[in-house]
Amino acid sequence: MSLNIKQPFTKKRDKTIPWEQSVSEKWRKTEQYLAPLYKPEIPENEYDLYPAFPASGKLNKGFDALAEVISSQKMVTIDGYIGVFFEEIKSHLEKLFSFSGQNVNWIDAGSFLKTDGEIDEMISPFMGGSDPLFGTRCTLTLGDFFDLNKVKDFSFVNSEDAIQIIFGCGAALLAPDAYLIYVDLPKNELQFRARAGSVTNLGADKTASSKEMYKRFYFVDWLVLNLHKQKILNRIKVIVDGQRPSDPVMMTGEDFRKTLTTMCCNFFRVRPWFEPGAWGGHWIEEHVPGLSKNVPNYAWSFELIVPENGIMISQDNLLLEVSFDFLMFHDAQSILGEATKRFGTEFPIRFDFLDTMDGGNLSVQCHPTNEYIKKHFGENFTQDETYYILDAEPDAKVYLGLQESIDAGVFRNTLEESVEKAIPVDIEQFVQALPAKKHDLFLIPGGTVHGAGKGNMVLEISATPYIFTFKMYDWMRLDLDGKPRTINIDRAFENLDFTRKGEVIKEEFISKPEMIENGEDWKLIHLPTHRNHFYDIHRIEFSTSVEVKTENACHILMLVEGEQILLETCNGMKQRFNYAETFVIPAACGSYRLINLGSSKAKVVKAFVKPDNI
Repeated sequence: MSLNIKQPFTKKRDKTIPWEQSVSEKWRKTEQYLAPLYKPEIPENEYDLYPAFPASGKLNKGFDALAEVISSQKMVTIDGYIGVFFEEIKSHLEKLFSFSGQNVNWIDAGSFLKTDGEIDEMISPFMGGSDPLFGTRCTLTLGDFFDLNKVKDFSFVNSEDAIQIIFGCGAALLAPDAYLIYVDLPKNELQFRARAGSVTNLGADKTASSKEMYKRFYFVDWLVLNLHKQKILNRIKVIVDGQRPSDPVMMTGEDFRKTLTTMCCNFFRVRPWFEPGAWGGHWIEEHVPGLSKNVPNYAWSFELIVPENGIMISQDNLLLEVSFDFLMFHDAQSILGEATKRFGTEFPIRFDFLDTMDGGNLSVQCHPTNEYIKKHFGENFTQDETYYILDAEPDAKVYLGLQESIDAGVFRNTLEESVEKAIPVDIEQFVQALPAKKHDLFLIPGGTVHGAGKGNMVLEISATPYIFTFKMYDWMRLDLDGKPRTINIDRAFENLDFTRKGEVIKEEFISKPEMIENGEDWKLIHLPTHRNHFYDIHRIEFSTSVEVKTENACHILMLVEGEQILLETCNGMKQRFNYAETFVIPAACGSYRLINLGSSKAKVVKAFVKPDNI
């Protein structure tokens, strides 16, 4: 099936419908640009903000195309993610159907939900009580949010001349045999909408603060809705990108799944997104053209934090974005290879940027141990990290490990007194400050005190969990919203390993590069990680080209020195990647070739799951 637009809808729309966006102008709160409808042209060597994979089929856009598809059906469900403006979709379609003389019976899936109070009580065990940041991974399903009595009594109106449409989150549950349209929303846009107060959490009848909503998104909504996505993926007839309320982009479910299959055997790059922060710097701003300048800094780049990233698909430069989750639900085995045995549909490794160049120090912090994160938050593995120094000022340093003479009681009392009385702490009395230079790798397994100092551009190569940071000291500063950042001294001291101090840090927590293999103009460098890390890191250095085998492992790569490389997969696909761009080679690719297109030596970092950690 193709999504072809027929003339009756197009002509009547052009003549009679004022095509303004009816959603409030304040529907998203951010200085970041909305993704363009068409992929912009960028200079060949410039960082690409909108990486896209070629579609296996046709993309189409506009409510005309969507109305045309629906008009040939009798029963339709328009399901989708939390934050989608379903009423806006209904309004646009109603106008088109009205002008074409088509009768439609609309049923709101939200009317079948349990009450707000019932849902609050149901999710309470996962919300962490009064904890402002942390809860526990939800084990509910989307069906648990619906009132079974209302659902049991539901049936479509028996009408020969009307299309029956159920719309809203969970619509597919109410009519599993209906023609299924799914409207997706990138999670960065969901958060921008939450900050503007234009959306609510799943089953909520009112908005909350953006931080409260994010906590519920992370621990409840995303888990519940992602499981629903996984169950219905193969039933989807049309997938729709809902981030532009007046300009939906869509493709058939069949073509969508074909595209994912091709992606799973070749390569992909997720769409990165960027955020300012209290300690943010200006390296990203200078090296990534096209970003909004109307921000104080850029602290983070979500290069590959896949619970929140999307993947873009293009055809004739038209762009469609869906969440990364779809890729893993489609074929995790092809992506992860052997590691699927341990991680299932969870992508295990993340890449992100921490920019403190001309910025400030990160907080002094630690992350939970594996046992702690499982017990308290329900995660399957912990937030073990490394800092790969992509760039650094001459006096840059990284805070890592405790001083040999550390007294745990004195350290804790000093931190608590700082919070209570707003007293600055001479943190180097307790925590080591180590010099940092380009291409250093610092090892930060859970339970290790750490923080990047100012003057660093850090490529954080880490396990995927990313919000479990226990701050102990934050340099007496406020967040960008003018409020103090949350300090977690109790949780930190429940996880701190006080054997990680003194010379042990220099011996075991700073990677010591070793050459594994070399050829005429290339060499493979091992950057050993800590024994607690389940992933390992290599650096491939080459002047012309190099062949790499996946050996049934997923490879996450970034060009960390050089200008541009060309990737050629053994399946015949090619793609250029520029400096500081992250890309992924699925295990099923088998082998690939990297060709240096720059004038100097290329250096590519590669992360992968250790074979003995599967």
